[in-house]
Amino acid sequence: SATAMAVIARILQAACIGISLGSMQLRNTSGRWGSVAQFLHWLIVALIITQVILALTASRLHGAAKLAMLARHKSVGITILMLAGLRLMWRLVNPTPPLPSTLKPYERSLAHFTHAALYVLIFAMPITGWIMSSARGFPVSWFKLFQLPDLVAKNRPLYEAMLETHEALAWTLGAVATLHLLAALKHHFVLKDTVLRRMLHFSKQIGRASCRERV
Repeated sequence: SATAMAVIARILQAACIGISLGSMQLRNTSGRWGSVAQFLHWLIVALIITQVILALTASRLHGAAKLAMLARHKSVGITILMLAGLRLMWRLVNPTPPLPSTLKPYERSLAHFTHAALYVLIFAMPITGWIMSSARGFPVSWFKLFQLPDLVAKNRPLYEAMLETHEALAWTLGAVATLHLLAALKHHFVLKDTVLRRMLHFSKQIGRASCRERV
C-alpha cells in the first residue's frame, strides 16, 4: 500500500542520514577528504594567517612588547610544525582523492608541484625561524609551557642568513598559497568540479540530499 511504501521510504531515509552522521567520515575516500584532513587543513590555514598578523604587529613594536609578540609568533610556528607533521603522517596512511580526469597534463603537474611546495614551505618556515632564534641566542618556548632545545649555537652570521631565508620563504609561501587559492576558485566557479567542495565539511549536505533523492 501507499502507506507502507511511505514508511519504508522514511526508514531508508533515516538509515541513510544516520550512516552519514554516525561514521563522520574521519578517513579520506576516493571522492573527498575526511574530517581529520579537513580539520588539519583549515586549522593550519588559520594559523598561517595568524602568523602573518603577529609578524606584522611585531614589526611595529619595540623592546619588551616586540619580544612578547615574537614569542607568540614562535609558539604558533611550532604549533604549525607539529600539525604539519601530523597532517603528513595522516596523508601517508590515507587514500588521496584523485585530481579530476579533465585536467590537462600541465595543470596536473602544476597541481602536484603546488601541493609539494606547500608542504616543503610549511615545514621550512618554522624550522628556519627556530634556527634563526637559536643563532640569535633567544630560546624558543611553546606558549611558556616548555622550552625547546636550541638547534644551533649562537652565531650572528647564521642568524642574519636565516633571517633573510625566513623572509624569502614567507614571500614564497604567500605566492604559492595564492596560486593554490586561485586554482581552487577556478575549479569551483569555472570548471565547476568538486575539488574545492570535497575539502569543505558542510558540503556533506550535498551527499545527504542526493541520498534522500535516491530514496
